[in-house]
Amino acid sequence: MTESNDQNHQLPATVSANGESRPRTWPLWLACLILLAGLIAIGLWSWQQWQAQQQIRQSLDHVTQMNNQLGQRLDQSSSSRADRLESLETTLREQQQTLSEQQRQIDHTASELLDAGNRTRTDWLLAEAEYLMRIANQRLMIEKDIRGALAALKSADDVLRETDDIGVYPVREQLAQEILALRSVTDVDRTGLYLQLEAARETVSQLSGQAMTEAPDFTGDEQDSGTADTGEESSALSRAWERTKSSLDNVVSIRRLDEPVKPLLSPDQSAWARLNLQLMLEQAALAVLRGHENLYQQALDKALASLDTWYDDSNSRIAALNNTLTELKDRDINPELPDISRSLTLLKGRIAGRHANNEAPMNGDSDDAGDSQDKSGSEGDAS
Repeated sequence: MTESNDQNHQLPATVSANGESRPRTWPLWLACLILLAGLIAIGLWSWQQWQAQQQIRQSLDHVTQMNNQLGQRLDQSSSSRADRLESLETTLREQQQTLSEQQRQIDHTASELLDAGNRTRTDWLLAEAEYLMRIANQRLMIEKDIRGALAALKSADDVLRETDDIGVYPVREQLAQEILALRSVTDVDRTGLYLQLEAARETVSQLSGQAMTEAPDFTGDEQDSGTADTGEESSALSRAWERTKSSLDNVVSIRRLDEPVKPLLSPDQSAWARLNLQLMLEQAALAVLRGHENLYQQALDKALASLDTWYDDSNSRIAALNNTLTELKDRDINPELPDISRSLTLLKGRIAGRHANNEAPMNGDSDDAGDSQDKSGSEGDAS
């Protein structure tokens, strides 16, 4: 009994089936909530980081764009500055050149003023004579004006006569020879020749068809003589004879066959001959102005040949025109001109010699002044 009781006391206690406990799940839910909250927090943080990266990228793009714009502005400003510097350098060079030119002009003007102050009345007279002799050479060589050249040489000789320089004697001697040579040359009145040729051309333009070559008419002379005889004789027999003779003259024409007969011209040929003659006269007038002797002679020869071929010599206008052209053909429109440049060369040499003589004493005075200064300096050192 006691052993059984002891064994009963040592056995574990029995647990009833209704009293068993349920498993605890709230830690799992709590872990899930914590995990969800962490994921949400991580998502929000990631979104914020993405937004920040986008803002940073936009800022970087903006900064890059600003840097590019600044670089372009810097390039433009540097190029504009370079252009401005180049333009300023160009302007500076131009101003320096202008200043140097002005300085040279000032120096030249000052030297001319000094030379003008040192010149005497003789120098001015020699310069005036040189100018007149230049004008004479220009008139003779370029304009073929013998009268103008002769007048200029005479004026130059008068100016040289007023000078007190004995060195102009060779110049005046040569000048006298040139004046004599110009006086021996026949002067050509080019204006008069041109006007005469123009008058002849105007006369040709006014010629009518009656001045052209045609068969001679003897009816008028016989009628005039018949009328005169009729006036003298009053008998009926004479009047009848004259009437018969007049009627026979109207029927029969008498022509001389021992002379060549010139052909009759149509109106077109008459106009052509008149125009051709006008062109020949105009060509002769231009040759007069230019001094072409050969062209002048050829034009007048053709004009005279045209008059002799196509026009009637018995016409008063044709005869006067023929005589005028024949007279003009004998004119010499280009005479041989003498050389008048020798006197100008001699005068230039004399003027250059006077300038050299005037400069030599000035240099000698400066050397003497330098020697006196050296002497005074040596005397001061000795004292």
